[in-house]
Amino acid sequence: MKPQDIFFIIVLAVLVWRKNPKFLVGAGLLCLILSIPLFHLWIFFTAERLVYYAAGFFFIGIILYILKKSK
Repeated sequence: MKPQDIFFIIVLAVLVWRKNPKFLVGAGLLCLILSIPLFHLWIFFTAERLVYYAAGFFFIGIILYILKKSK
């Protein structure tokens, strides 16, 4: 497990604890924005990880949004 994975899990836990899907979507968009220069500089491993993290943030955000709307 890499340090960025541990940081992702900590940030994800904090955002899930806050139970606001908007923050998760914002974090996902931030990951995508940060990955663009890395792809341009040919740093594919980290950029690919950021895209995976963005997908995780979006997925959990969608789940929280659905749970929030069903109540």
